[in-house]
Amino acid sequence: MTCEREPMERPADPAAVLGAAVSLWQACQRDLRSDLSACYGGGDQWMREVMRVATLLETWATRQVCFDEFDECWPYFREDRFGDACVDLIGADGLARFDERYCLRVALRLRLPVSCSAAVIVPLELEAENPVHGSAFRRFRIQTMRCISVEDGAVPMTVDDDPFDEEYGRPFIELYGVDADGRLEHIADRRTYAEARELARRLAPGVSFPEVAVVTYS
Repeated sequence: MTCEREPMERPADPAAVLGAAVSLWQACQRDLRSDLSACYGGGDQWMREVMRVATLLETWATRQVCFDEFDECWPYFREDRFGDACVDLIGADGLARFDERYCLRVALRLRLPVSCSAAVIVPLELEAENPVHGSAFRRFRIQTMRCISVEDGAVPMTVDDDPFDEEYGRPFIELYGVDADGRLEHIADRRTYAEARELARRLAPGVSFPEVAVVTYS
């Protein structure tokens, strides 16, 4: 999926925060593995953590989710889905560890349309036709990659990967040319999607990569 323009940061929705908090509260109660009052030093602190996590994800989503590509009612979606996704990921006893890295992890699990930025690099695999006639490249590809080591080289980052897996280096963006037989030729590595898009536009003026790229799900 793509956003054709920069997504506007929208104000936090109190209804979405409430929906997420209710969802998380109920999901924690269904997890019988932990004594939640003991984990958090009392039920009141557990309540504070539930509200903190629900608010943090809403604040993060206002910056990173491309709501133009989201066709469900956001508060109801959070109430239906957020709690179980969060508890499955971090455990009912782990809310104190929930930070912005977990926002992206949960968003990928929920298949949300997260936009790629310098701050949040998401799994991308976008292709665009080359408008330059006579070029050896029929298309260009922009793809998110990461390395285990220099010797092992780079591998694509997918939506099912942990974006903060410590076995890998920081994700980055590769630009490829694609020939008539579908073979890829590496052109350059860039830190961000915006930089890779700009390079593609310099190589092939008019190439139609969108201004903002959004994570793609199959």
